[in-house]
Amino acid sequence: MSQLVYLDTCYGPVSKDVIEKARKIRLLICDVDGVLSDGLIYMGNNGEELKTFNVRDGYGIRCLITSGIEVAIITGRTAKLLEDRANTLGITHLYQGQSDKVLAYKELLDKLGLKPEQVAYIGDDLIDWPVMEQVGLSVAVADAHPLLLPKANYVTQIAGGRGAVRELCDLVLFAQNKLEEAKGLSI
Repeated sequence: MSQLVYLDTCYGPVSKDVIEKARKIRLLICDVDGVLSDGLIYMGNNGEELKTFNVRDGYGIRCLITSGIEVAIITGRTAKLLEDRANTLGITHLYQGQSDKVLAYKELLDKLGLKPEQVAYIGDDLIDWPVMEQVGLSVAVADAHPLLLPKANYVTQIAGGRGAVRELCDLVLFAQNKLEEAKGLSI
């Protein structure tokens, strides 16, 4: 019977298995509602849609991109403001309106020439599981749907829209010995 071994990180103990998975990551795929945002949608009087995004998540994404790790967004909804946010962060792989996220995932694998074990996916709800079960590192945010939490390889300490993506970015950079390089970057 193998014994789990943990490494201490600034977010708490992380299993060596998760660190090994994170070491292989070349692409991070993020869901939006409940992951990059807090899951709330603010509606204006004229029908405009507003969401909040955490700048710490944005910084983590920029650090990944700067270190040579691709970042993609796959979301079931479509919003112009998301296109603007992706452009600001330098995310060039944006898939909106995806009712079947697996199709977009497979397209990304082909486009980037990656294997499943080189991909991490962070989600918050059951629609994310079909992709999460295929990737090398599946991550659920702390406040994800209760049925998703036990299926993930890693559950963040931080809730979606509050820095959970930054936590994952830091974990990947830590596993790849690139976290120190990220200091001093600006977005």
